[in-house]
Amino acid sequence: MAKDTSKAYRNQVMYSVFVRNFSEEGTFEGVRRDLQRIKNLGVDIIWLMPIHPLGEKARKGSLGSPYAIKNYREINPEFGTLDDLKCLVNDIHSLGMKCIIDVVYNHTSPDSWLSENHPEWFYHKPDGNFGNRVGDWTDIIDLDYGNMDLWDYQIETLKMWAEIVDGFRCDVASLVPLEFWLRARREVGSVRPDCIWLSESIEHNFIRYIRSQGMTALSDSEIFTAFDIAYDYDVAGEFVDCLLGKASLSDYAKSVNLQETIYPDNYVKLRFLENHDRPRAHHLISDENRLRVWTAFLYFQKGMTLIYNGQEVGASHLPTLFDKDTINWDVNVDLAPLMKKLYDIRKDSVFTDSDYTLSVPAENVLCAVHKTQSEKLIGIFPVGENGGLISVDVPDGIYTELISGSSVEVCFGMISVGDEPIIIKSK
Repeated sequence: MAKDTSKAYRNQVMYSVFVRNFSEEGTFEGVRRDLQRIKNLGVDIIWLMPIHPLGEKARKGSLGSPYAIKNYREINPEFGTLDDLKCLVNDIHSLGMKCIIDVVYNHTSPDSWLSENHPEWFYHKPDGNFGNRVGDWTDIIDLDYGNMDLWDYQIETLKMWAEIVDGFRCDVASLVPLEFWLRARREVGSVRPDCIWLSESIEHNFIRYIRSQGMTALSDSEIFTAFDIAYDYDVAGEFVDCLLGKASLSDYAKSVNLQETIYPDNYVKLRFLENHDRPRAHHLISDENRLRVWTAFLYFQKGMTLIYNGQEVGASHLPTLFDKDTINWDVNVDLAPLMKKLYDIRKDSVFTDSDYTLSVPAENVLCAVHKTQSEKLIGIFPVGENGGLISVDVPDGIYTELISGSSVEVCFGMISVGDEPIIIKSK
């Protein structure tokens, strides 16, 4: 991992905003007006999905994917102006939050400024035409990082934006050479020493496929040498399989526990139930109470918590990336009070530097433990229909349950579990 990455990232919460569909008008101003509500959820960092102009050629849908970018150095006029962005960022800062923007450096739109002015910086198919090397990404063309002039241009672009924002979420960063990211981190540091670097790392199967095609596909271990935070796609597949009944909770717990030994001591995973590329959590978890339990578990995990805009109201429809599809803000399940309480709990320093273990002490129950030399934080999450008595490794006694404030008893090393999450602290 980046040697100077702070473990304090582990008790922070990030909120992802898709500007186009966040409000009816789909502008920076539409986001700015809602900043206080976002702050009240308990948020440290706002991530703006791509803010740049989009290509017209080979567009998907009526408006195009935000990840098919035409010009890295300009603002999407549909969102507003550069001054509007600066106003938004200033207000984010005034509320004590930070702002990062999306960086999409693996590819551009087919009609991008770079493709027209520097065609030599792109991958070309055997017939000499532009192309891409991955799947159904038909609305983009791949860049070729074999050209060092491209590196210079891309890093200068990052330094330009680093004058305004606090960091970057880097799209499919695993497909771009590691040496580029290492150099980018060093040089951007001269502009913003505390720049936040978040990588969209990729699933194990995707890594194997890309490598089988003779292309770059960085593992999480490689990503962690340049980035502060990486997606937890290495375990996300097991999580979804659990929800679909294709895998057991024990399979998922085993994968999470493995992270504690294969990554550096200061690793930070971005934990999520949903994001713009994945189904809504409430679509996968239809039962309201189970959704609340999984939300509590999300916040209890070791790493940074991600909220995708609309998740806080239990939205079950995932807005399309290619058309105007405004989030339905009518409250389906009001998770905001729970999220705020969980945010307050996760500010405990135990979340920043602990030995973290996940177990399945009973059917459909997850037990997570953060342990330090002096204290222990235990989270019990009945994610299915069964509760009952489970064993916990804490002294017998009466404990305060930190979410509800009610009292719970540990007797003969056992605690009674119903259908609500339980979080207790012990010495």
